[in-house]
Amino acid sequence: MAEPHRVRDALRASMTAWATLTVRDDQARVTLAPDLDVLAPQLDAIDPGWSLTWACDHPAPPIVRARLSVLGATREGLATAHTLQDAKLAALADLARAYGVTPTSDPVWVEYDPEDGANTSELETDTPTPPPAAERPLPPQPPRDPQMEKARRHIEDLLEQLKVAGRGGEAARILMRGYGETLEESRAIYKDLHALLKG
Repeated sequence: MAEPHRVRDALRASMTAWATLTVRDDQARVTLAPDLDVLAPQLDAIDPGWSLTWACDHPAPPIVRARLSVLGATREGLATAHTLQDAKLAALADLARAYGVTPTSDPVWVEYDPEDGANTSELETDTPTPPPAAERPLPPQPPRDPQMEKARRHIEDLLEQLKVAGRGGEAARILMRGYGETLEESRAIYKDLHALLKG
């Protein structure tokens, strides 16, 4: 039985990052999003087998899908933003909404510098406790390619070894690009994780 309130609390506590949604001249529209460096250790404590994968649905402007599997439940978020990294954060924020976690305010406009990015230094990051939200039913799982499933299992086995070695957070950063859309991509990710384990 999943315990969504624990995941919701972890997501709420990690809402300390800012995703730049759009840029207009010297202004940027930003929204509060979970910080993976804060979220990963909390999810490790809840479910050592959790996984977070990403898929880029469109490159420009970047549209990213985040898929979080924890405690036997999987939720997705979808978002577009100014850069690929911002789209990942925004997708994670959209995913957090599926758990009932919403930012304190709507997206806001701030000063923007092309070199320094959006100036979010004066923005508040406190997220209030949301009212209980009805659980969204999970969509049916799409059919899987057996070779991709095997590659995913190899990556997950290696991920377990990295977590035991205390390198789960570093592994999660490598997996920000997902498990790979092709066998070649999955093999490259496996090699990166294997190098991390050996390093």
